[in-house]
Amino acid sequence: MAVLRLENGTKYTQLDDISNVLSSLNIELNIWSVGTDPKMRNLLGQKTLSEEEKEQVLQQLDQYFQLLQEKYDYQSRDLIVLHPEIPDLDTLLAKFERCHTHADDEVRYIIDGEGVFGFVLPDGSQCELTVQAEEYINVPANTEHWFHLTDYKRIKAIRYFTGTEGWVPEYTDTEIHFPNLILT
Repeated sequence: MAVLRLENGTKYTQLDDISNVLSSLNIELNIWSVGTDPKMRNLLGQKTLSEEEKEQVLQQLDQYFQLLQEKYDYQSRDLIVLHPEIPDLDTLLAKFERCHTHADDEVRYIIDGEGVFGFVLPDGSQCELTVQAEEYINVPANTEHWFHLTDYKRIKAIRYFTGTEGWVPEYTDTEIHFPNLILT
């Protein structure tokens, strides 16, 4: 279940309330089921996945990719698997923990674990959204944001792209008002 926290301490856990706050940024947040297939559930429960296993997961959930291809012309997808034992994980994540934008939408479907997106709202205030398994988020291009993992430091996320270059962060000078990690 997604959790949105505002700077003033207000906390939202209902999808409609969260979507209402984030609507000013045109952020999409939806619930997408990974299904009940035991083999899929077993794969999602593993800490790591081989390239073959990643492809199995992607193919099992390709109905969402097909939807995005038809609606928004997305061209590719991949599956990123992060956990505490990955060498230099903190270094890898550090480039997204600063406030930045992208020239393309940042689109993720969290299928296991959790992560935190932070946003600068139009009035200059900030919020942080914890996204968890079976949650889809689309952060529109040029939206000022940041991303980090929770203390759980585990996530499996399908990323969808319109091009081949991926998301290149363009850093802003905005100072983040939240502590570095928000726990769920």
